[in-house]
Amino acid sequence: MIALGADHGGFLLKEAIKAYFEKEGIAYRDYGTYSEDSVDYAPIAEQVARAVADQTAEKGILCCGTGIGISIAANKVRGIRAAVVVNAFCAQATRAHNDANILCMGGRVITEQEAVEFTKIFLATEFEGGRHQRRIDQIAAIERENL
Repeated sequence: MIALGADHGGFLLKEAIKAYFEKEGIAYRDYGTYSEDSVDYAPIAEQVARAVADQTAEKGILCCGTGIGISIAANKVRGIRAAVVVNAFCAQATRAHNDANILCMGGRVITEQEAVEFTKIFLATEFEGGRHQRRIDQIAAIERENL
């Protein structure tokens, strides 16, 4: 199951991703928001991040106006590696090299079509491990000391 969430700035991206998931039969849970009415992103980011951290969800996708604010909020949850992407290379590299578990995108930065494309790449890409695992371990050590 994939956990989805967005504020008003990312609502249309989230809806496009949901449509793709429904077409492909990919299981998801929508943590909101459910309209383009203004809403704060931090509580939504926390819900999605907690679902990923406790393994209720395999991965998460969060959208706001830029992807930045919602990623900052998600990254406050231990075990979360939420990454903002703006192109296909970043969507692939953040999984392969950073083992990102939440994809973040901005509705004022990319198109709905790009959001679906980046989602496909993110979900299809495996973590390479190897030399990258050392860096993930270093991030986890920082979390243990500070979160």
